[in-house]
Amino acid sequence: MRSLSMTLYFALLFTLQGVSTAALAAEATHSNRADAVAKTVDHFLYGASVNDKISHGAFWAEDLTYTSSSGIRFGREQLMSGMQDAVRIPDDEVDSWYTSENLEVKWAGDAAIVNFTLVATAADGSRQEYLNSGVLVERDGRWQAMNWNATHKANPTE
Repeated sequence: MRSLSMTLYFALLFTLQGVSTAALAAEATHSNRADAVAKTVDHFLYGASVNDKISHGAFWAEDLTYTSSSGIRFGREQLMSGMQDAVRIPDDEVDSWYTSENLEVKWAGDAAIVNFTLVATAADGSRQEYLNSGVLVERDGRWQAMNWNATHKANPTE
């Protein structure tokens, strides 16, 4: 009887250890993927700062739905048509640098949901802030935004 209880004890211990190891591996995978998503957003914001249409083309998914801060909704084709004649701006001539603050990545299955404050910092140091949210999916080895929402951040003093 004692042998049976010891066997059950070790079986339970190994099962729990396996579950714990699997949970840690899943958490590490999500952490690595979250880092890749954050890098993708940062890379895109750099490209947006320098008016790089290649960065836009790589970031926006074919099935994109974009809701602008002015309340207009459109898709990738319309967004990219505005980039058709875009000329890359040299770094030392950029009027506003776009960066993210407080980037949060959540998961819905394999889709990454991002929420962050987009900061536009002008050459004179002034800042405009927007609240951005998006859904990114991994396709062909890269993260792409298939849904994006941007809105002006409210000024708490107004």
